[in-house]
Amino acid sequence: MEGRPPDLRLASATRDTIPAMTITAERDIELAAAAAEAVVEVHRRLVENLRAGLTLAEIDAEVGDHLADLGARSAFLDYRARGHPPFPSHSCLSVNDCVVHGTHDMTDRPLAAGDLLSIDIGVVLEGWIGDAAWTFAIEHATDEALAIMRAGRDSLEAGVATLGPGEPLIHWARAVQGVAEHERRFHLVRGLGGHGYGRELHGPPFVSNTMPDHAAEWPDAWTRLEPGTLLAVEPMLSAGTPEIRSEGRTWPIYTADGSLSVHYEADVLVTSEGPRNLTAGLHELPEIVGRR
Repeated sequence: MEGRPPDLRLASATRDTIPAMTITAERDIELAAAAAEAVVEVHRRLVENLRAGLTLAEIDAEVGDHLADLGARSAFLDYRARGHPPFPSHSCLSVNDCVVHGTHDMTDRPLAAGDLLSIDIGVVLEGWIGDAAWTFAIEHATDEALAIMRAGRDSLEAGVATLGPGEPLIHWARAVQGVAEHERRFHLVRGLGGHGYGRELHGPPFVSNTMPDHAAEWPDAWTRLEPGTLLAVEPMLSAGTPEIRSEGRTWPIYTADGSLSVHYEADVLVTSEGPRNLTAGLHELPEIVGRR
């Protein structure tokens, strides 16, 4: 589940007093890795059944069943954010122009062939969080859909490679924006980004996917990563615009122009040797699911 930065004045004032959570004990690293792997496993199980005709409610119920089978629970269900009711779903299920935070009850329309479905799954397993998203095409995909999906995955991979010890977060944004916008000519949505995590779903630092225009826009941009830092990093791309919209106090966030969007998210542990992608297994999943 993506992070939204707090008021920038507050972020600037508190960045030195609220450090990112770091883990060094081998047992804690094992537990964080196990929570991330649980997220990957739920995705693996879902792709075996995803197809046209399923409703979001049916998919979300399946997510809940898989989490229970793994001895985990949803990190999203009943999650509270200021200005919103408790989040009603086990997972975020975002279709086509819904960028993030899609809920199981936002539509009763079954999935159709050609839809893009972004599935964001958060787990709590033995007190540790796993949080990662992936986008799938249902049964077939247009050239535009395949292109934006590949841009999302490639920008994520390029960004993860920058998350080494001592490196500033701004290198992540430069790499992601370089692939998604400068090479592939899509748009990274503005105002949303990744976050630190660990035993809590959201924590500092905020991880923007785009370069800041001025220092106050992203106070964490020059934060240098320390070994043991856990980050949930997540490019969110739109085919038509960087702008987003939402409706009142409802959770789903859409592209402002109704264009296609994708969402890819990885859990990364910064180690002394470099970034360790705890959800690397997601890259093995198929682009297109439910083929007949």
